[in-house]
Amino acid sequence: MGVTEAPIVRSLLETDLYKFTMWQALLHSHPGAQVEYSFLCRNETVFPLAELKDEVERELDHLCTLSFTQDELDYLSGLRFIKSDFVDFLTVFRFQRRFVEVSTDGERLQIHARGPLVHVMGFEIYMLYIVNELYFRRLPTGPEILGEARRRLQAKVALLKQVTPELCADPEWSFTFSDFGLRRRYSGPWHDEVVRTFAREVPEFFRGTSNVHQARLFKLTPIGTMAHEYMQAYQSFGSRLRDFQKAALEGWVQEFRGDLGIALTDVVGMDAFLSDFDLYFAKLFDGLRHDSGDPIEWGEKAIAHYRKLRIDPATKRLVFSDSLSLPRALEIWRHFKGRIATSFGIGTDLTNDTPHAALNIVMKIVACNGQAVAKLSDAEGKTLCDDETFLAYLRQVFHHPAAA
Repeated sequence: MGVTEAPIVRSLLETDLYKFTMWQALLHSHPGAQVEYSFLCRNETVFPLAELKDEVERELDHLCTLSFTQDELDYLSGLRFIKSDFVDFLTVFRFQRRFVEVSTDGERLQIHARGPLVHVMGFEIYMLYIVNELYFRRLPTGPEILGEARRRLQAKVALLKQVTPELCADPEWSFTFSDFGLRRRYSGPWHDEVVRTFAREVPEFFRGTSNVHQARLFKLTPIGTMAHEYMQAYQSFGSRLRDFQKAALEGWVQEFRGDLGIALTDVVGMDAFLSDFDLYFAKLFDGLRHDSGDPIEWGEKAIAHYRKLRIDPATKRLVFSDSLSLPRALEIWRHFKGRIATSFGIGTDLTNDTPHAALNIVMKIVACNGQAVAKLSDAEGKTLCDDETFLAYLRQVFHHPAAA
């Protein structure tokens, strides 16, 4: 880290909202669980990420000095689904450095977090944007880079303004999108500029951000419910493996009592999810989130499932969040308009659309309570599990196509 560079993590609030919601739910239901998370880069890089090891270590040391301020705790207390005992827990919380190990394997950067679930799960988002920002600091950063990024940002704004009459023609079926780009952003200041620009230029379409720090600073709506790690952890919590999705959904319902009602569907594939998403859950949850596989095919399956259960799809919502751009989001909105409500969480294409190729990095839960956990994605390349035996068993139990 250069001597004039500010630390990358600006606040412990600068993480995705669903980290807090899952954190609260799991603190209440499984406070003693032990987990392991692993970092992975899925694409080619300009230079080996192993070169960032020392800088990552320094940024991690800084992260572990931070605590929540009273103003930040007061903000969280004002969210109706955040409970007072969870805020009390956060009052004394501080990340412990001993739970994270940074190492190298040749040119690969390795990051492993091991320890109590209610501690270790919080590292993920910070670690991802730390690595991301350190990487882009080493690439050319001249005015032409941000100049091109601003040109692309303005093109997105211009696109929305161009189609505003279409998007506003029927308020009942409005187009809305949110920023989901924290983990893979180009930099903190650029992320701020992107969010402020959309909030100022197209407030009728820009719903908010997953970044809780920015939501507080810019008076926006924080967006998010659950991620894969919440569902995956339930693979180790004592129910039959076949029933882990039902147990996870029930745990969510009991924790939030009707709030945060968007369920994630692709932990073991959409077909297996819908077999568990019966009338009970379909009535209790407001809608579903897509994060892998073909979005049109997925949405059609969701609509057919609601109709099969004699639920009017027009009363539900589909949230799309898989590698989206604004043009692709508009295509999906047009396809489903008039049949089911939609909204869109757009990440890298908002916060890291520069002349430099974005990183495709993840830090995922790989074990819980001493056993492997896994995600069986509906898309190639998104499965992450080191235990091939468990992966094969999971595929067999849920009749996942890869088992054939």
